[in-house]
Amino acid sequence: MLHPSLKRSVWLLVIIIAVIFAVTLQQKKHEHHDSFLVFGTIINVTLLDVDSKTAEKYFRFIREELKVMHSVWHVWEPSPLMRMNQLLGYTTEFSAATSVLEPVQKAKKLAIKSQHLFNPAIGKLIALWGFHSHQEPETPPSDEEIQKLVKQQPTLEDVKIRGIRMSNTNPAVKIDLGAIAKGFAIDHLLNYLQQNGIQNALIDTGGDLKVIGKHGDRPWKIAIRDPRPEPGKDHTKAIVASLELNDNEAAFTSGDYERYLKNKKNNDQHLHHIIDPRTGYPAKGTQSVTVLHHDAATADAAATALFIAGPSQWVTIAKAMDIKYVLLIDDKGELHLSSAMKDRIKMEQNRKIVELAEL
Repeated sequence: MLHPSLKRSVWLLVIIIAVIFAVTLQQKKHEHHDSFLVFGTIINVTLLDVDSKTAEKYFRFIREELKVMHSVWHVWEPSPLMRMNQLLGYTTEFSAATSVLEPVQKAKKLAIKSQHLFNPAIGKLIALWGFHSHQEPETPPSDEEIQKLVKQQPTLEDVKIRGIRMSNTNPAVKIDLGAIAKGFAIDHLLNYLQQNGIQNALIDTGGDLKVIGKHGDRPWKIAIRDPRPEPGKDHTKAIVASLELNDNEAAFTSGDYERYLKNKKNNDQHLHHIIDPRTGYPAKGTQSVTVLHHDAATADAAATALFIAGPSQWVTIAKAMDIKYVLLIDDKGELHLSSAMKDRIKMEQNRKIVELAEL
């Protein structure tokens, strides 16, 4: 027969094991993950503090909503956006599909704020470079073709919107929502989740993401990717800095490493997909820009605009777009930061800070 003190110890051990087991089950019950391919990238969704049945219900909703958005906003396959672009080729006014009109209206406001460095009206220029395709382009267009479109200076200010009626005064306009679609979609989905009682969630679209609430008892933590990892190093593990996100905050990055062509006519020259609407060529001077903002669509558009603005103009454009948190890595690998962003990040590499700006 067990001694009373030993018996108490055994029971205490049983209770401790039971508590650990219960906590483990609780954690498994309360954190759920889903991953799928939409918008040409891997979407990762995390939901906390819900049961598995509820999580699957919202995962299914998110998957279906994103598939619909992708099909509606697709610029080179049959879609309401393609139809809108066809109609914009005429001078007559037409009724626009509301599913496309809302993001276009949002894009127009942000384009004007960015002084049209974020310019969704240059779809013809992007197509000319070959980025309206599932295949990466192999050769750049001719300078003559590029300058022909640049001289026409298409912007969303050429597009007039009156209720659901739309018209266009510039035949060079072709709307491409690629630099705002993911942000707009994330805002829509997280708003829906919040309205339905979900308090803690993350939606990550290929590294561009937004969070609500917390990740358990701590804030959500993210990493800022190194745009030039050491040769042979896993690029997914090469990190410049990390930071914690607040409730209802988005982090978006534009980099020259996502989509590009290797110009075989010029020693495999790297030509990325972020086109400067002022020159018609890939923007120069920047490797990547990370932006934080409470509105994911704004963060998405601003990351593109600031990448194009580059080291010499990013402060001006950030102020115009009301952006407070910016980290820009220039073509030398050196950092340009807003003071607010410097207070937020934890450096994971020894990088030179060449500019610290008040926004």
